Amino acid sequence: MNPYAFLADLVVFFHFLYVSFAVGGELVILLGWIFRWSWVRNMAFRVTHLCAVVLVAVEALSGILCPLTEWEYNLRMKAGQRVDADMTFVARLIRKIIFYDFPPWVFTVMYVGFAALVVMTFLLVRPRRKE
Repeated sequence: MNPYAFLADLVVFFHFLYVSFAVGGELVILLGWIFRWSWVRNMAFRVTHLCAVVLVAVEALSGILCPLTEWEYNLRMKAGQRVDADMTFVARLIRKIIFYDFPPWVFTVMYVGFAALVVMTFLLVRPRRKE
């Protein structure tokens, strides 16, 4: 296997983990609030989650292409691959889960709306420092 293609697959896998953390983290926080799971108020987890989501919203508002997407594209080009065609099955599957063909403004609205939800959750379900 071409090393650039392998690295591109790793980047798309990490991208999937990042998206899963952002979306899944919010879902877990809300469920934890409902079921009174104390661990969802962990300060390090909550601040990391908030920063991860707000970073994406700021990138979208600034018109910046996600660095992970850009790195993957560049690695695929170095590997001689077309981004949506010449890749492994797993990479194609992951890309189908996290990438959609919508106009850029739709993503910006979604990212900013989701960041607003995460900020509201941060304020309503406050994290706690260890006592």
